[in-house]
Amino acid sequence: MDNDVFISPEVDLKRISPTAVFYPGCRIYGEKTSIGPDCILGAEAPLTLNNCQLGRTVKLKGGWCSGSVFFNGTSLGSGAHVREGTIMEENSAGAHTVGLKQTVLFPFVQLGSLVNFCDVLMAGGTGSKNHSEVGSSYIHFNFTPHQDKATASLVGDVPRGVLLDQQPVFLGGQGGLAGPARIAYGTVIPAGTVCRKDVLEENTLYVPEPLAPQRAPYNHGVYKDIRRLIYNNLTYIGNMYALMAWYQGVRMLFVRDDFDRAVITGALKNLDLILGERLNRLEQLAGKMNYSIEKLKDSGAEFAALVEQQQAFSGAWSRLRIKIETLETPAAGPVLLREIEAAGKDTYIAAITNLTADARADAAGWLQPIVDQVTGLWSFSNNE
Repeated sequence: MDNDVFISPEVDLKRISPTAVFYPGCRIYGEKTSIGPDCILGAEAPLTLNNCQLGRTVKLKGGWCSGSVFFNGTSLGSGAHVREGTIMEENSAGAHTVGLKQTVLFPFVQLGSLVNFCDVLMAGGTGSKNHSEVGSSYIHFNFTPHQDKATASLVGDVPRGVLLDQQPVFLGGQGGLAGPARIAYGTVIPAGTVCRKDVLEENTLYVPEPLAPQRAPYNHGVYKDIRRLIYNNLTYIGNMYALMAWYQGVRMLFVRDDFDRAVITGALKNLDLILGERLNRLEQLAGKMNYSIEKLKDSGAEFAALVEQQQAFSGAWSRLRIKIETLETPAAGPVLLREIEAAGKDTYIAAITNLTADARADAAGWLQPIVDQVTGLWSFSNNE
């Protein structure tokens, strides 16, 4: 290692592979940091790494990464700013100046340059030549005028996305996605547009309508119809539970050594962090309902339905949170496990790609009900 590389005393050198390459300007911190074989760090610019777990052949070319997990073959260009809770799975990548926080990228997903993509799970694609894409200068809007962040977006899903057999999603450059949104597989959203709605029909070209100029009174802190807001948040949480079950039931079977184990352990920790964040954001949202309800009451009887809706959510939230936090997930099915165990530990992508139709049905039949458990816990018509 070059003398210009700083490794903080708390870093366990046994958790750094001797075949990892450090360019001058690297600064490594954190007792939980793990850097696997053949990683290349700081090739374009100085890099700070703090309590991150890197698999094999990871390339982080410059920037700042903290509390994040990088599976085999992931890469980011210089200027990266990657915060806690981020998980980049195999061969996902970003060009220069990419900002991530509590972002989950499934295998092969590609981000362009100058991208701010926080609080998103993105899946889709079948390989390096057929992958989901986020164009340069793209942003996921995750903060509202009401100053809440119950805004995580789901691009694809977990139950089918983990099987690496879905159509890719294309989000065109110089555009944006306003969370919380759900975007179906095969969706194409052209460059230069901002998507503010769900796109739930697969294989759809969706061109958002431009906003018409207007000027109108704005009531800060007064919510309107919150049904989509709540449902999309519960769907996101359900998918996080499904991904946790996949990591525990399937990913764990591909652990070969301490570097693999560190990556899986870090990913599960980050999923816990994401779940806690999503629940806390919904709790904060529930706490904002009383103000909104009182203002709506003052505005007239025509808002009675919105008042009832918000009262239902506010009153049910404490019970709902307990139900979510005590959710139990089933084990993986026998057909899926039999094929996974026969595949060998060093072939995750190949093992998933080569699953039979029966194993894929077994996986979907295991993971989708986990999502449905969460979304089915509560509705506006039955909130007991």
